[in-house]
Amino acid sequence: MKLREIAHSRTGDKGNTSNISLIAYSQDDYETLKNAVTAEKVKAYFADIVKGEVVRYELPAIGALNFVMYGALGGGVTRSLALDMHGKGLSSAIMDMDI
Repeated sequence: MKLREIAHSRTGDKGNTSNISLIAYSQDDYETLKNAVTAEKVKAYFADIVKGEVVRYELPAIGALNFVMYGALGGGVTRSLALDMHGKGLSSAIMDMDI
């Protein structure tokens, strides 16, 4: 199953840090989301992009997880030569993760 089947995402970026939130479509899917998407799996999924630590924060009241990815934007949005290193691009990419 693809992650996009049970969750949607919101993102943000600041400097060289990207922030990806995963929000389960239903509260019933939150446990699946929590068990399937760990900080280690997100770090491995973005191994070519994320150079720093990935920290996961759990928000059970709204059925969401928030991942803060340090060193994810090639030095920062304004310093990177990459075409799409903003958080929104990473949000679309994580939706394709197999869980």
